[in-house]
Amino acid sequence: MNQKKGKIYLIPTLLGDTQTADVLPDGIRVILAGIKHFAVEDLRSARRFLKKIDKETDIDSLQFHLLNEHSKLEDIPLILQPLLKGYDLGVMSEAGTPCVADPGSLLVSLAHEKGIRVIPLTGPSSIILALMASGFNGQKFVFHGYLPVDRRSRTAAIRQLENTAYRDDQTQIFIETPYRNMKMFDAIIESCSPGTRLCIAANLTTDDEMIRTRQISEWKKKPPAIHKQPVVFLLYK
Repeated sequence: MNQKKGKIYLIPTLLGDTQTADVLPDGIRVILAGIKHFAVEDLRSARRFLKKIDKETDIDSLQFHLLNEHSKLEDIPLILQPLLKGYDLGVMSEAGTPCVADPGSLLVSLAHEKGIRVIPLTGPSSIILALMASGFNGQKFVFHGYLPVDRRSRTAAIRQLENTAYRDDQTQIFIETPYRNMKMFDAIIESCSPGTRLCIAANLTTDDEMIRTRQISEWKKKPPAIHKQPVVFLLYK
């Protein structure tokens, strides 16, 4: 008789210092209570999140597997072993939604190959929240992740994104390492036309949330204070 396989739950976490009840449905607490195995991007943040969800959680009784940019491809099948024995597995990124601009997709892809059910749970995604609030085209958009760090390559990439936004009527979305935010902002201001619109979405879902859409000419007059803050950049015509 074949062993019934467990399920993979894709568990959204918080984007910042936010009350869980403000951004996560109550059902997540119930689901987490039944999971003993986790694949997480960062062990410390995962433990802290689980305790914030339920202070009574016995962290020492749980098993954690690291799944991040340093994970080796050959180690990923080992993370699925509990599922093959009938146990459920929770996948969590350090912040926000797993598998979207965060690790997890390779694990999920392998799970599909093995006939394991994958269940995405509702929660905050900085990319989608920024798009929703930008006023830009939500029918046609592309997320590019990180742009090149090299100044010349970054400038070329920004100009190409701007051209695509106008040519294809498509919102262009990208992010940057927080301590390089202002360099990215300066590059956008220098590279784009005055009438192009830029949305900056910072500290989403927190008390310090800031979402503003302005033309490049307007941003140039009043730069944002976004140094070392989690930011999503969106370009549109």
